[in-house]
Amino acid sequence: MKGYADRLLAVDLTAGKCRARPYPDEWKRDYLGGRGLGVRLLTEMIDASTEPLSPENPLVIATGPLTGSGVPLGSRFDIVTRSPLTRTLTSANSGGFFGKELKRAGFDGIIVTGRAERPVYLWVNDGAAEIRDASGLWGKRVSETVRGIEAETLGPSTEVLCIGPAGERLSPISSVMNETFRSSGRGGVGAVMGAKNLKAVAARGEQKTEVADPEGLKELKASTRAKLRENPVTGIGLPTYGTAVLVNIINEHNILPTRNFQRGYDPEAGAVSGEELAETYLKNKKCCYSCMVCCGRLTEIDGVEGDGPEYETVWAFGPNIGCHDLGMVIRANNLCNELGLDTISVGGAIAAAMEMNERGHLDTGIRFGECEKILGLVESIGDRQGIGDELAEGSAAFTRRHGHPELSMSVKGQDLPAYDPRGLQGHGLAYATSVRGGDHVYAYLISPEVLGLPEALDPFTSEGKAEWTKAFQDLTAVIDSIGICLFTSFALDADEYAALVRGVTGMETNAADLMVIGERIWNLQRLFNLRAGFTRADDTLPARLLAEPLTDGAPAGRVWRREPLLSEYYRARGWDRHGVPDPEKLRELGISWAAPLPAT
Repeated sequence: MKGYADRLLAVDLTAGKCRARPYPDEWKRDYLGGRGLGVRLLTEMIDASTEPLSPENPLVIATGPLTGSGVPLGSRFDIVTRSPLTRTLTSANSGGFFGKELKRAGFDGIIVTGRAERPVYLWVNDGAAEIRDASGLWGKRVSETVRGIEAETLGPSTEVLCIGPAGERLSPISSVMNETFRSSGRGGVGAVMGAKNLKAVAARGEQKTEVADPEGLKELKASTRAKLRENPVTGIGLPTYGTAVLVNIINEHNILPTRNFQRGYDPEAGAVSGEELAETYLKNKKCCYSCMVCCGRLTEIDGVEGDGPEYETVWAFGPNIGCHDLGMVIRANNLCNELGLDTISVGGAIAAAMEMNERGHLDTGIRFGECEKILGLVESIGDRQGIGDELAEGSAAFTRRHGHPELSMSVKGQDLPAYDPRGLQGHGLAYATSVRGGDHVYAYLISPEVLGLPEALDPFTSEGKAEWTKAFQDLTAVIDSIGICLFTSFALDADEYAALVRGVTGMETNAADLMVIGERIWNLQRLFNLRAGFTRADDTLPARLLAEPLTDGAPAGRVWRREPLLSEYYRARGWDRHGVPDPEKLRELGISWAAPLPAT
């Protein structure tokens, strides 16, 4: 089968050994790659008793068949593991150039197990791999780590995936960074690397991956580029303003979470918008490999260049904590990148600490709008000093520890991103049922409910949203698994993804086949969570979003309505009333082997 390097790299850090292993064609057909491959491997390798920070918890870094193929926006890879934040089977997705380089180094993915006795990094170079000492890099920030590895491997063409001090200190809100500024941000994947004493993975290679239909693929690439350019989001909005173009759009819809989701509108949000960024700190656009959307923003402040901030980060350090200093937002973003921290979770933890103070529950030393204290607080989170040590565990653990878990705006322990679900019934359902915890990129219902793509849906109604949510979740699992950017979903549909997969791999597949694969991946993640003790009760939103109505604009007076949405969703998925997949559904998907299920 074309489109694959056709080998996986198994790394046992305890034994200090690396070996190549074959990549079964059956797995390619049934799971494609990327997230799908990681979920398949983890489901087989661990069970609910496996502790996330134990040597037994594998870390899988996996590309998809479109990664590095030259297909537009085909740059993505996934990191899959058991999350120390949520204890779910999680995946964290990133782009840039690392995925392409890993494939050119001769491997579709890396399976890391065990724990090294001392800090190490993995060097993957043109079909070979070795474990190298990283003692001199331990404790270093991300940019210094990248420079050190580039110097040791003799070339800036080396692509580096690494953790910062937050991952070393096992913070469950730590991220894994690639190319210094790109983040696999959610679920605490950085802590899993830190627990393994794995500072970095570096890759370089010259191996080419063949495609099945070079001539046909040329035409598909051209038509894909044309569709992306014609689409208003990928052709105008993202290239012009980056993801921060959403600040004003979401605020105008009165669903921009403000001051820890106490309100859905911020009258000063324009001060931290994508438009404001373009007029002030923006130096240039940045592109991932094989991308013509180029939504990345290269900014400069205090003589320091950095990537971003993205929309979620602007919101997390802006309206959600009552700050409107764009310079501070950029500095906080750069600092999180250097420390290896998830900006959404850091912003959520700070917002919860601010509200704890505001309500007199705990003197956290910081109140909404005290922007001048943010950078010092972020430093303390990365260093795990003072109150930062508690906040480094995430808002759910922090608020629970101090007796007010209702002030954590999280699902399954992971902080919600920058869209208030009280004005988005479908997106709220996607939050509540996400198999990796509070999340927006496992099913981006903002597309139909706000942007009107692929068709406009009424955000306030529940009708039909169960089926839409399932479809978006399954398709997103496919997108993550083939190695293409989620932003292509603004312009492409499942038929077009199937055509790209056929052109690259030669696999006989169609849209329906891909959607079954996505459903298979989703159900495997659900099955693991059920075995880990998650129940229907976990498929919900924070109490505030169920009981306290929004107060501004069209969504005023609305809350998220859990029922009958959740029951309709379970029926749409072929699950019983407890959210457990029916045995017939598992047979249909070919994953009966993943049972037995817990008693309900």
